[in-house]
Amino acid sequence: MCPNARTSRDVVWQNEFFVKNKIMLVAHVATQHGQPYSLIKLPKPHIKGLLRKSMLEEWQTSWKNGDTGRKIYNIMPSVSLRPTNWIREDVMFFSQHGPFPAYLKRFHLSDSDYCSCGGTGTALHYATECIYTVSWHMRKPAPNFEQEWLKRVANNLVSRHKIRGIIKFMSEHRDLFRPP
Repeated sequence: MCPNARTSRDVVWQNEFFVKNKIMLVAHVATQHGQPYSLIKLPKPHIKGLLRKSMLEEWQTSWKNGDTGRKIYNIMPSVSLRPTNWIREDVMFFSQHGPFPAYLKRFHLSDSDYCSCGGTGTALHYATECIYTVSWHMRKPAPNFEQEWLKRVANNLVSRHKIRGIIKFMSEHRDLFRPP
């Protein structure tokens, strides 16, 4: 497992941190450069709503135009203040930053990107065709529907439980998944 993998608690904390900092920044800019509503007394909830809307728009633009996190962006293209309820294993699978030989080879942490069964060691391989994870297999998507398949799996709790089983099994039986 990746020692630096973030838990869902970390992701939620970062979102809350981002929101609070953005609200403080917008408030600071408003006090320095004047407010568009300076002559009108607006209720605090309305102001808070305007700040939240502005913050979400800027966050969405940043997420849409970003260079990192594209695998997750393809599954969740819209930002939200609601937590995804993903746990560590979900993040590892959908970001493909987990105990997968293809990922480990990319960062020179393994000499091979093959699974010990002979297939290419990607997250999709373990979820659909590896002989060592048959208990958790799902139907393999056609190559042109892979992105849609990932979205459906991400939104299906039963499928996410299977993914969690795969990641936990791989973590507990690392020797079994070493390349030949």
